[in-house]
Amino acid sequence: QVQLVESGGGLVQAGGSLRLSCAASERTFSSYVMGWFRQGPGKEREFVAAISWSGGSTVYADSVKGRFTISRDNAKNSVYLQMDSLKPEDTAVYYCAGSGKYHVPITDRGRYDYWGQGTQVTVSS
Repeated sequence: QVQLVESGGGLVQAGGSLRLSCAASERTFSSYVMGWFRQGPGKEREFVAAISWSGGSTVYADSVKGRFTISRDNAKNSVYLQMDSLKPEDTAVYYCAGSGKYHVPITDRGRYDYWGQGTQVTVSS
């Protein structure tokens, strides 16, 4: 059972930056597709970004494209989400997720097998 632990959330002013981290408990992480999702107050959990096992392929939601960057370091069993030019509408609990079944980044939350507990990101105006 892979465990995922997010960190790096917090309170930031609009226009600021945060970097989220997600650490995996197993070395098999290096073969997993990883994704970031978020859930705002009263909203469904939505896709943010995903990355292939090698890091060579990434996908982003239109709402974050050009502002957020997903990356990974397989030697550290970690995936990251660099968030720049943050907006109040980015306020949400951010979750990382992993799947060992696919080779390309996936956007469908139902296809991920493992989830972290989430980290709160609050962007003030």
